[in-house]
Amino acid sequence: MSLRHPRRLVAAGHLSAQPRIGRATGAPGRVGVVIVTFDSAAVVAGVLASLPTGLAGVDWSVVVVDNGSSDGTLDVVRAAAPDAEVVRSPRNGGYAAGINLGVAHLGDVDAYLILNPDVRLAPGCGRELLAALRRTGAGIVVPRLLDAKGELIASRRREPTLRRALADAVLGAERAGRIRDLGEVVTDVADYERESPTDWAEGSTQMVSADCWGAAGPWDETYFLYSEETDFALRARDAGHATWYVPSATATHLEGGSAGNPRLWKLLVANRYRLYARRHGRAESAAFWGVLVVREASRAVLGKPTSRAALRGLLSRSYLRHPKGPHSIA
Repeated sequence: MSLRHPRRLVAAGHLSAQPRIGRATGAPGRVGVVIVTFDSAAVVAGVLASLPTGLAGVDWSVVVVDNGSSDGTLDVVRAAAPDAEVVRSPRNGGYAAGINLGVAHLGDVDAYLILNPDVRLAPGCGRELLAALRRTGAGIVVPRLLDAKGELIASRRREPTLRRALADAVLGAERAGRIRDLGEVVTDVADYERESPTDWAEGSTQMVSADCWGAAGPWDETYFLYSEETDFALRARDAGHATWYVPSATATHLEGGSAGNPRLWKLLVANRYRLYARRHGRAESAAFWGVLVVREASRAVLGKPTSRAALRGLLSRSYLRHPKGPHSIA
């Protein structure tokens, strides 16, 4: 799951330094699909219905990991996909924990397709992603994403840096993304028309090679929600497995509402800091924290409840050490 930004894309900007791309070694075969649910009864049937055409020509199986739903999600899953393997998580450990549990149940496959329950695969999406894994040798491949209205989602990201955080605080994420590689969000519409590497991408729809998974290890469950896909992509890149954007593969993401939910935004901002601090020294991390404080404080004084909540989280050492994941992540 990832930061939700405005989808109005403008022509400007380019990617940051390109990550190293591995050498393709052969065609991947069997794909294991992992869908993580929590009170997803209203949306999960749609993703399951999209799999046969979305994965046409692909050898696949699916496991649905449920994080303790109480709204009949599992009844919907059993009715919509009786052949799907269903795993009840012993706890609501968050998105990363659900992914890890699903991967553990899939056994020997060549790639994992990780999906939110509110994703809808377009016909042939899986085939295009598999082809890209083989052609590029990348470890993670991601499709072109559209929202419920059919508009392009700005799903690609650049690595978090102090300069980009400052640009976000001063200019706003969307405006900063228009200025070459200044922003973390890639907002140049041209960058969504061609295949190329990206530092990371939103985590709702990702195909990960088994080799990449083995090299990077499981997703970090301490994030619960937000920044877990960033952490995984950057660790994969450290191990030589790039993330690759594939516009010929398309999916729709109906999306959640973190930008308007104080509790979720508080967690998102805290995890942005935690991710950066784990990859940088104390002085740089302190500066990054300061920029986040300024950003959220400047918006809190304008009355934004999400920023007021985020500011409280940033000023709490105990919360930054152990952010409390919400029980409702619908």
